[in-house]
Parts: sequence; structure tokens; C-alpha cells
Amino acid sequence: MTSIGDNRLTDGARFDVVGIGNALVDVIAHASDKFLADHDLIKGRMDLVDTDRAVSLYQALGSAVEMSGGSAANTMCGIASFGGTAAYVGKVTDDELGRAFGHDLLAVGVQFRPGDHRNEIPTGRCIIVVTPDAERTMNTYLGASSMLSVDDLDDDAIAAGKVLYMEGYLYDRDEAKTAFRHAAAVAHKAGRLVSLTLSDSFCVGRHRDDFRSLVSDEVDLLFGNETELIALYETDTFEQAVAELRQHCQMAAVTIGAKGSIIVTGDELIEVPAVPVRKVIDTTGAGDLYAAGFLHGMTVGKPIDECAYLGSLAAAEVISHVGPRPLVELRTLVG
Repeated sequence: MTSIGDNRLTDGARFDVVGIGNALVDVIAHASDKFLADHDLIKGRMDLVDTDRAVSLYQALGSAVEMSGGSAANTMCGIASFGGTAAYVGKVTDDELGRAFGHDLLAVGVQFRPGDHRNEIPTGRCIIVVTPDAERTMNTYLGASSMLSVDDLDDDAIAAGKVLYMEGYLYDRDEAKTAFRHAAAVAHKAGRLVSLTLSDSFCVGRHRDDFRSLVSDEVDLLFGNETELIALYETDTFEQAVAELRQHCQMAAVTIGAKGSIIVTGDELIEVPAVPVRKVIDTTGAGDLYAAGFLHGMTVGKPIDECAYLGSLAAAEVISHVGPRPLVELRTLVG
């Protein structure tokens, strides 16, 4: 794997990380387990819903916090919060939510590449229900975000990023799969690193073969949690999944909840503990911000264990409050 210190990686780079993902507006509300049962929601799961279901749940929740979201967009905001440079490619419609989405990113210093947003499909949104145990249950209306294709990509921006970061949630349409392959090829041609987040074990289940192929062919750095990695390789244990992974990808950053994370390389496992928090309020965005810290560390030349520590630091900040993005400048937390 090309390292961050390689001159080919940094030559001509205008961005530390360029992210591609589902451009969604997050609608976040606290509710009881009874609310989940009453509305046939499975705790901890992300389900895709149609417009009618999205509207129904939104109305049932009542008061909620609304902000631009989407997994990879959260990660890019984390990069900016650490003081890095980031760009984001995602598809929105030129409607109220779409304009708000772009404004939110630009306000925190992330360059937004919206692609062709002149379609009539509304901007996507994700309804996130947080229960008292801090678990998040998501119902996502993808809207325009899922329509991203090769034509929406900004090849110049992708080639100018030290690392390309692709969001697995976007992988539900063939056009998006083609776009991922194209983006990875552009990044590798420019001498950049390509990373992928598996996003969700149900997402892995839907696209297991395609994910395996993409990881083997194009991915230098894989992000995921223990459950997602086991689902990807259909193994009984994490150790078996690691053995499979090593045959296809040179490095993976695997989160293991409150225990922290494990970095898998070709010849070692690096265990890095979680950064403790006083109280877990909302786990939304934990994996996204972990990736932000890890990638920031890589792009400034930190050792791998320090990259993982920065990931844990960012995750600890975001789970200590409601919402998937940091409430303080992450750069101020780094000693």
C-alpha cells in the first residue's frame, strides 16, 4: 500500500480526504422502546423507506433536531474539525433541504461538489430514533442521494485528494457501484489511497459479493466494525474474518465498541483502547468520526496506533452528545 509519506501521494494534493456518499439531512429524535415497537422498528437497524413511510415517522416523532448528515459527510466534517482539508461529493436536489445541506458543509470548511442537482426527486433524509440506551435506529429515505452516477463525480477533486473515502451505504444501485469503481481508478491513477467504509452489516449482506470484489480490486484501507467484517467474509469468528481479509486488503481499521479498535495489517494486529466518556448519550456518527480521526492522522503522517487513538478521541466526543458531528473543534482535544 502506498504510504502517506510517499511523494506521489502528496504531490499536487489540494485536499487531505475526498468523500463520496449519500447526501442526507439527518432528523434526530429521542424516543422510547415502546415507540420502536409501536412503529415496527428493529432496534439498531437501518432500513430504507419510501416517501410515505418517511413522512409518517417524521410526524410521529414530533420535535427533532435537523442537520445535514450522511455517513461520509459526517466524516468529512470531522476531518475539517481536526484542521484538515476535505471535499465531499454527493447528490442533492436544488430544494430547501438540498440548499441547507450544502450550506452546512461549507460553513464548517468542507468543499461540496453536488453534481447535477437539477432533478425532481427530493433531497434525501435519515430519520434517527435514539432510545434511552443510546442505541440508534435509522430509517432512511435516500431520495436524490441514491441517484449519484459517474456523471456526478468531480474527477479533478478526486485526483487532488490524498485519500478517497467511499461510503458503503451508497452501494444500492448499479450506477453507484460503477461510480465507485470509476472514482477508485481516478484516485489510483493519481497515486492516491482508496478507502471504503462497510457502513452497516445489513448493507454488507445486500452486497457481499460486490463488496468483496471491490475490496480485493481497489481498496487500500477498509473501515468497519467487528460484526460487519464477519458478515463480509461469512465467518464464525473475528479471527477467521481477519485471515480472509489479509488475503484481499492490506489494512483495515476495525472498531470493537467500548473496547476500542483493532488495526489489521498483513503481519500484525494493533489494539488501541477506546477513549473513555462520562456518559454515552447517542452513538450516531461514532464510526464516521472514528474514520475522520484515523484518516486525519494518516494524512499528517502519524503512526498507525496514533491514527487509531485520534479515531477513538473523535468517536468519544461525538457519542457524548446528540448528533453525528462534533460540538467542539476536534483539533483542540489533541494534546
